[in-house]
Amino acid sequence: MKKIAVLYAAIACLWTAPVSAAAPYVSGSVGLGFPVSSNKSNSSVETNNAIEFKTGFPFCGAIGVKSGDVRSELSVGYQKNDIDNVSGAPVSGADASVLSFMANAYYEFYIIDSSVIPYVMGGVGDARVKAHESIHSFDIDKSVFAWQAGAGAGVKSSKQVTLDVGYRYFKTSKVADDYGSKYTISSSNILVGLRYRF
Repeated sequence: MKKIAVLYAAIACLWTAPVSAAAPYVSGSVGLGFPVSSNKSNSSVETNNAIEFKTGFPFCGAIGVKSGDVRSELSVGYQKNDIDNVSGAPVSGADASVLSFMANAYYEFYIIDSSVIPYVMGGVGDARVKAHESIHSFDIDKSVFAWQAGAGAGVKSSKQVTLDVGYRYFKTSKVADDYGSKYTISSSNILVGLRYRF
């Protein structure tokens, strides 16, 4: 949690920068989420691909500031995926969701006379993970540390509006269920969104 506090403090400093140096913005995005199969571990057994998921539809919103080649933001994201099978057995009516609160930083690469602006990004934060499946007896409702990294490009359509297309790899710390087992949670997400600069 100390890492999150430090990054939040850095973003707060940007928000207090002179208006001429830092331009505020808001953004929103939606896309496709491809969760990596979840591994399960307890005191004696490690099970790979214990839970497999179906494709989901992540979305997120953010507020941030841009200063030179750097953008810093606070974002809220949500992703829900139906559970496809547990330990190889198909299930129905079960799902897993992640509500995330992230502090993100971006570095943009400007190309002369081009409206396309590539970038790389990374972020840390908190994720609320929920999952329930009664037949195989697991129940999860925990907040854990999360991080993400990715790359993409912005395409300026006007001075204020930018179309954003990007990839994010999102991962949390292992999440424990109510029975003492721990699960890995991660996802590869492709997002498309709009960013409006004030």
